[in-house]
Amino acid sequence: MDMKTNMENIKLEHFSDQVISLNHHDLANAEKLPGPLLITTKVQYETYYSPFDFIKEDAKVVIVGITPGMQQAKNALLKASEILKAGGTVDQARKEAKVFASFSGSMRNNLVQMLDHIGLNQYLGIDSTQSLFKENDSLVHFTSALRYPVFKDGKNFNESPLKLKEQVIAWFAEECKLLPNAIYVPLGPKVADVLELMIELGILNSEQVLIGLQHPSPANAERIAYFLERKDRTKLSKVTNPVTIDKAKQSILSKMRFLTKGEDLVA
Repeated sequence: MDMKTNMENIKLEHFSDQVISLNHHDLANAEKLPGPLLITTKVQYETYYSPFDFIKEDAKVVIVGITPGMQQAKNALLKASEILKAGGTVDQARKEAKVFASFSGSMRNNLVQMLDHIGLNQYLGIDSTQSLFKENDSLVHFTSALRYPVFKDGKNFNESPLKLKEQVIAWFAEECKLLPNAIYVPLGPKVADVLELMIELGILNSEQVLIGLQHPSPANAERIAYFLERKDRTKLSKVTNPVTIDKAKQSILSKMRFLTKGEDLVA
């Protein structure tokens, strides 16, 4: 499918036949996603369909990653295929597949700890943001700057989403317009750049974007530990810049105080 195709047509209902016909064993062990799910190619980048098009328009918080990785993409496809094969509706499959595949494993644990640490749970009136993955999932919308999984030379894409700006504008910007009053939490500086673009375009306001949260990847363990005040500054390795983390955290906490108590923002 060429990107010139109407991008609104890139939804589960237009790929349901391919998703239903997936062989679960083959997909689970495959190194690439099936060819019929390929949306577009650009130089060495390939974008595939996986059911991440569900948008929770009444959510109060939007968690934004770079793009779904291979495992997330497979998990979403397998869950959607399972639901459709059992006679479930497309809308049911779209919703459940996305929730099932979003930020699983240790990434989820790290994310919850940081969100609770900045007081997002208190803002939402819940005990812990852990419940956003269970009983309070109606409060959160999980998404990516690049909605559908992108791979570079067959590997998970981990570059600036703005390299594929046409996809950011086509899908992510439209999601932001549907969630104009939510709090946005970009994960990592590459995603933060995309949110800065949304602010520049007038789609979002800077007060509602919490830039500076550390990416929840296990590879980011030391920065997360420092952010959570579990590792002393004097014991940090040279690859971790405490000044940058402290400044970002101060900005986030200032915005949280503004959002919860109406206090003035601290520059």
